[in-house]
Amino acid sequence: MTNDPDFARAVAQFSDQRWRLNNLYWIRDAHGRRVKFTMNPAQTALYEARHTLNLVLKARQLGMTTFTQLFMLDACLFNSNIAAGTVAHTLHDAEAIFKEKVRYPYEQLPAALRQAIPAVSDSARELAFANGSSLRVGTSLRSGTYQYLHVSEYGAICARYPDKAAEIRAGALNTVHPGQTIFIESTAEGRERDFYEFCHRARGHAAEGRALTALDFRFHFFPWWGHAGYELPPEEVPIPARLERYFAELSDAGIKLSPGQRAWYTRKAEQQGDRMMREFPSTPDEAFAASIEGAYFGRDMARVRTEGRICVVPHEPGLPVNTFWDLGINDTSAIWFHQRVGREDRFIDFHEENGEGLAHYVNLLREKPYTYGTHYLPHDVEVRELDTGLSRRRMLEDLGLRPITTVPRANDIGTEIQAARNALARCWFDAKRCDAGLRHLDNYRREWDGRRGVWKDRPRHDSASHGADAFRMFAVGYRPAVTTADFPATVGMDWDPLAPN
Repeated sequence: MTNDPDFARAVAQFSDQRWRLNNLYWIRDAHGRRVKFTMNPAQTALYEARHTLNLVLKARQLGMTTFTQLFMLDACLFNSNIAAGTVAHTLHDAEAIFKEKVRYPYEQLPAALRQAIPAVSDSARELAFANGSSLRVGTSLRSGTYQYLHVSEYGAICARYPDKAAEIRAGALNTVHPGQTIFIESTAEGRERDFYEFCHRARGHAAEGRALTALDFRFHFFPWWGHAGYELPPEEVPIPARLERYFAELSDAGIKLSPGQRAWYTRKAEQQGDRMMREFPSTPDEAFAASIEGAYFGRDMARVRTEGRICVVPHEPGLPVNTFWDLGINDTSAIWFHQRVGREDRFIDFHEENGEGLAHYVNLLREKPYTYGTHYLPHDVEVRELDTGLSRRRMLEDLGLRPITTVPRANDIGTEIQAARNALARCWFDAKRCDAGLRHLDNYRREWDGRRGVWKDRPRHDSASHGADAFRMFAVGYRPAVTTADFPATVGMDWDPLAPN
């Protein structure tokens, strides 16, 4: 029997993981139909290029969660004593992934195979097999040791549940020993916190051509245009001028789209609006720069970018530089550096630091090659210190920081946020020196109420707050010495000023 060529071929096939993934498993497609799973081009690319530690930034609907779950299920079925785990941002999502991506494919396997590798424990969150292997899902998975770990939509976890993201980093990621396998996959959710930092570091390693160690993540990016199904008949879809410019920029960057792809993108962008670049990015930078859910300045920053107002903004030595501050107490302080040039408000620099005294910031300003105009500080600069009886304004003035304008507190924060939205319409930013500040404007958002699943009516205090608060000092406190004709018309407050745009 062992000389039977059919038997030998079957043994060879079942020993080949790629063959198993493309032939053994059945899933439900987007329409709920039972279909055989075969890896699409993006899934195949990830399979072939995978490292032990993998960061997957991707467009929607490329099937990365399905692939990762089947990859781990296959590892558990055909290897003994393998522990695999999946982390999602809610228990409901974790159980849904488990039900559709793990249990259903296992139940669709041939009966003989299920009899050979039976499930000895089956619950809503865990499937354990007679060979000692198992798959679990949860929202942290802090305990235990895993050979395979999948963190789903980590960008969303970082954005909405920063404490949970910190727990995953300190807990779940440490349950996998060096040399074992991790997949962290997500769409982008702004340029703050762990997912962005992980990807930024991994992209840097790739750009440097650095060899990866067992503790280094490999960055994988899967754009919308890599999906063969994203095309429409082009003759029925007129392309607006702004998208013609966008497609030309992609072409200059080496991304050549077919007429059908351009038509698909145009129609999808009409549907998705501000979410398009986040949900269906063309480049990694675009994905991270796209407006994020709950962001106050999402549309405004998108407009700044599409109008090319993030670029090289030179310092004009003949004009004064104004500064706008947010002073932290045992916290981060942030400073924007601004020049008024004609009718343009130009931000040429940004600085933030943590835990330094007032003298440090005054010395920092002296070291920069700027001639200063006015320094705008928030209302609490007038508060007197208990130990000295002096206000921080007085201490700054004694250190030589003059003239200082104290920006009064608005009646409500919504008024200040609306003023900042209006101000962004006339601002230019230096792309390099203001990069950190721009990240804060991108990521300044409402606080998320995880219990009710809604955005709260107040800003979230996080790393983006200080840069955004300092920019609000400009929006509320700065009055250029020009006529009102120099300004674009302000937008009337005919909606909730605290609502993200």
